[in-house]
Amino acid sequence: MSECCQEILPLMKTVYTLADALANDPGRVTRTQALTLDSSRPRMGLKGGHGLFASVAWWQSIEAGRLQTQTLTGIVERRYFAGQDSRRGDQANSITLRLADGSAVDESIYTQRRQDSKLFVPGATVTMTYALDELKAQPAADGGVDYARIVLEVSVSAG
Repeated sequence: MSECCQEILPLMKTVYTLADALANDPGRVTRTQALTLDSSRPRMGLKGGHGLFASVAWWQSIEAGRLQTQTLTGIVERRYFAGQDSRRGDQANSITLRLADGSAVDESIYTQRRQDSKLFVPGATVTMTYALDELKAQPAADGGVDYARIVLEVSVSAG
């Protein structure tokens, strides 16, 4: 493709990975896996059909494409605070993304470092990748398969 016709893509900074988040909170893995294995709670937790959450088998299922993933890329339209807790200053925890098809989605802000949340400003490009892991409780309200959307990675334009 000639230089004149190439799309200019923003420089992206990865601000969150599930692997790093779990390294800082190993109890999350233990709790999630325990709920999957708890037969006394048949409507709570992940089904575990592609391995227990964050196990070697689970990560391999993602890499091999057996565990479905979804990637959203959009432009931040607004940042805001969602929830009922009190807050001080600019503690935005959510964004509205405008996707290429014109639709808008509301997403939470995920970062490993608090200061990176300031990158989520109107006009910034954000890419979020999710693992879609089947829940024990089925079917979904629409009769289809109900999934947990587990954030794997978040990148935001860095300038």
